[in-house]
Order: sequence, then structure tokens, then C-alpha cells
Amino acid sequence: MKAKPQLHGLPSYKPGKPIEEVKRELGLTKVVKLASNENPYGSSPKAAKAIQDAAAQTAIYPDGYAAMIREKVATKIGVDENQLIFGNGSDEVIQFLCRAFLSPETNTVTADPTFSQYKLNATIEGAEVREVPSVDGVHDLDAMLEAIDEQTRIVWVCNPNNPSGTYVNEAAFTNFLERVPSHVLVVSDEAYYEYVTAKDYPETLPLLKKYNNLMILRTFSKAYGLAALRIGYGVGNPDLISLIDPVRPPFNNTTFAHVAASAALDDDQFIADCVEKNTAALKQFEQFCENHNLTYYPSQTNFILIDFNRSGDEVFDLLLKKGFIVRSGQALGFPTCVRITVGTEEENKELFAVLEEILHSNKVGQ
Repeated sequence: MKAKPQLHGLPSYKPGKPIEEVKRELGLTKVVKLASNENPYGSSPKAAKAIQDAAAQTAIYPDGYAAMIREKVATKIGVDENQLIFGNGSDEVIQFLCRAFLSPETNTVTADPTFSQYKLNATIEGAEVREVPSVDGVHDLDAMLEAIDEQTRIVWVCNPNNPSGTYVNEAAFTNFLERVPSHVLVVSDEAYYEYVTAKDYPETLPLLKKYNNLMILRTFSKAYGLAALRIGYGVGNPDLISLIDPVRPPFNNTTFAHVAASAALDDDQFIADCVEKNTAALKQFEQFCENHNLTYYPSQTNFILIDFNRSGDEVFDLLLKKGFIVRSGQALGFPTCVRITVGTEEENKELFAVLEEILHSNKVGQ
């Protein structure tokens, strides 16, 4: 059998270790997962009730048009319904875009490091991937602009960026958008949008009226706490949406995802509470780093990237043995860093105690 040549040697996505597996391997009774940037407070109770109410509908295909959630999202963010496309997580919308626009004759431009799925999906389509080094974890938009040519089809702006947590401000983004050629699609991936508190973060939705080549990605997997249901969406010009929609598989979202996301949108207070707790906890992480002379990347997300000045894998292993699953920066483009999801107050307190123990044992840092 002969597969696409670009698939040979292509790495699979490796998620954080499951809690039960770590318990079994290390003989631990308690394990805290702070690896995948999930909401430690779960999801709105309204979402859980909506799933329960829909439990009897498992024999019926979901609405392929996603009418319920389409109407809810359109009203919530102030766009027309025909400006939306829904995916099995925003990851799937990334896949739609790569399949629709990229081929072996084309190229795509990304920051480096950034979210791995841009490069992975572009590589599968056979496109050239032009990776532009970031500066202090922030996209170098001027250099990314220089990397664009006639064969460029998509440029990705992960904002805030994963895995650094940093962001591109409004002035930089609008200036960049103004200069990108009209034949190039600019994708603003805003998976952590709800967590952002920076006042100069770009509000991209109004820009859709001026730029037909702008696509915005958002998800229900992070702040809304619906990662298990896999639902995200893209927002763009109606012509762009109609162009890529044939790539979307039929019934690609479950009924449970539709009803839970719709209900979650009705609970603004839940999101506000989660954001408030996350913002306060991030300040505690930053203070911890400053108290111990650890470099960190200022974050506008629900995670923080900390430089321990040692192999990220080593720090990962030390924390794992203590019952904390985090993400080593080794595979994320930051080899001496560890990315840690912000947990609950109790989880963070326990983590700080373990980190204190590790630091004082002279195994890491300083």
C-alpha cells in the first residue's frame, strides 16, 4: 500500500497522560492533570442539564446545519448565521481550511513555536510550511509578512499563542492585516479569547466587514469547559464559508455538543467567574516565579509557560512522580520550559508546595 509520501515519519499528536494511567504506573492515589488547558471548574450546570434532556435522542442524526447553536452563536457575537462554520473542535476547522486552500504547489506561513495543528495539516496536504521564529514568544508579524509570496494561501496568527500564552496587540494585528495581500487568508485563532484581559487585545469581529480574507476561530473546549464534546467554530465572510463548507463532513458535531454549547452560551456568569479566578491565579503563578527567579511568559490564557533552565522533560518527570501532569516544553519548541494549566486554588497551592520542594532540593533551576 502506498500512502502520501509526506505521511511517512509524520508524528501523531501526543496528548497529556491520562490520570488513571499515571495512577496505575506510579502507584499514586491522587493525580492532578494540568497539561491540556482544560477548565478546572468544569462547565456550566446548564450544559449538563441540556445533555441529560437530550439523552433520548441518540438514535437520531444530529442537525447537519447546526441550526440551534448557529443561531445562538450568531446572536451572541453579532454576526449573520451564514458567516459561521462548525467543527469537531476548532481543530477540525483548521483541517477544513488546509484541505480547501493548500496543495503541493502552495505554502503557508506560521509562527514558531505555535499550535502544532497548522503545520501538521498543511504537511498532510503537501504544502510548504514557512515557520517564522517568534520574538520573546510573540509572533514576529513583520517577518511573517516578508515570508508571504504569490504561492502563500494561509497565514496563521494564534492569538493568544499556544504554547507561550503571549498575544499580538490590536495595533500590530490591524497593521499586519492591512498589509497582507488579498489572496492570502489570515486566520486569527482565538481559542483562549474568553480568558483575555489585555485592553489592547484586538477585537477582530468588526474587522470582518473590511477584510474578506480574515477568518476567526473560537472554541467551546477552553473557558466553556466542553472539551469532551469537541465543538468549535469559524467566523468569516459568507463567500468564504460557502467555499469551505463542502469540505465539512455531514453531521460532524453531535447533538450533545449542540445542546450543551447552546446552553453554555446562556450562562455568562459562569464564564465571568471562571475568568476572574483564572486571572487571580495567574498573578499567583507570576509571583511564585518572581519569588524564585524563574523566567515566565506573561499569559493571556489559562496556562503559563515557565522556564526552569533545565530540560523540560526532567521537570515534567519530577512533577509526574509527585502526582502532577503538566506539559514539557521539549516538544513545544521551548526545551527548558514547562507549560502548566492554571488549576483550582487548592490544586495550585499543592503544586506550589511541590515546586518549592523540587527547587529547594537543587534538582531544578537556580
